Amino acid sequence: MKKTILVVDDEKDIVDLLSYNLNKEGLAVITARNGREALERAKQKPDLMILDVMMPEMNGLQVIQELKKEKKTAVLPVLLLTAKGSETDEIVGLELGADDYIVKPVKIGKLIARVHAVLRRQEQAAQQALPQMDIITVKDLEINVSSYTARMGKQKLLLPRKEFETLVYLIRNRGRVLSRESILNAVWGENIHVVDRTVDVHVRKIREKLGSYSEYIETVSGVGYRFKA
Repeated sequence: MKKTILVVDDEKDIVDLLSYNLNKEGLAVITARNGREALERAKQKPDLMILDVMMPEMNGLQVIQELKKEKKTAVLPVLLLTAKGSETDEIVGLELGADDYIVKPVKIGKLIARVHAVLRRQEQAAQQALPQMDIITVKDLEINVSSYTARMGKQKLLLPRKEFETLVYLIRNRGRVLSRESILNAVWGENIHVVDRTVDVHVRKIREKLGSYSEYIETVSGVGYRFKA
């Protein structure tokens, strides 16, 4: 069955270019020309969204924020397209939950490689999916891996997908010191080019949401992080 890619950009030429090349790769394509259309098309459950950042009315970062609010779209992989190339802009997008980041002008070969890498990770995750009742608990903290939900007592924790996966990876390896590189490889994939600081940003966000439980995540200077056993 063909994988479906949702391409979102307010520039028709870019939409046409990406659609043509994705079709050549054997992928089905649906399109949207603005953020609001993107949210509607996302309800069709595509396998990946390629999303422009700079769009009128609702930009790409706002679209990601809306996607994360809905259970049906919260786990949709997003590959951001933007004309901005600074490290800060990259981190903002990744922090919000984007899976990868491509700077315009788009190099088709690189974009296709990134698309396949994200889709491959999705397939691997599905094959390795744990049973429906896979629950991780640390005192009052309860994590349901299969439903991507986390609670602290009766309070639901709002964790974007990458924050959730980072926390799960840390807990499953509790007691072990995990380097930033190992966390990046486990959560983002070995072929994704993101900076080490991305891990720091995500861990900071996780700590903020864990409140008093934040002390469970220890910083190991010059190496990475460890979740207390």
